[in-house]
Amino acid sequence: MAKERKIVIKDADITNNCPECYNQELKLSFYQKHTYNPFFHRTTDEVTHEIKCKKCYSIIYPVNWTNDIERVFDYYNKLVQPDKPSVRFTTLFFIVLILILGLIGASVYLHLEGII
Repeated sequence: MAKERKIVIKDADITNNCPECYNQELKLSFYQKHTYNPFFHRTTDEVTHEIKCKKCYSIIYPVNWTNDIERVFDYYNKLVQPDKPSVRFTTLFFIVLILILGLIGASVYLHLEGII
């Protein structure tokens, strides 16, 4: 089973008013999706965001954004630089690959020698 994890790539404290409680302490977070598997780790290009109030802990969805929040979001969205999409293989992958190649090489050798 592949496990998915969202890694924080950028956090910003913004001082816009919360639409729920009108507090001026909001936190804007950008996340990048990573997938973990026993054979490889994949970094995807999927970037998500979340704005949360620090007082009432409510998530502010884009429907409730004010013009000020949209401007601040656009600014920080330009600053976000996600990691490049990539695949990193684990040690288990290389061990299985070496074992399979060794078995194929041994069977070809034994076939050529006439033992099999």
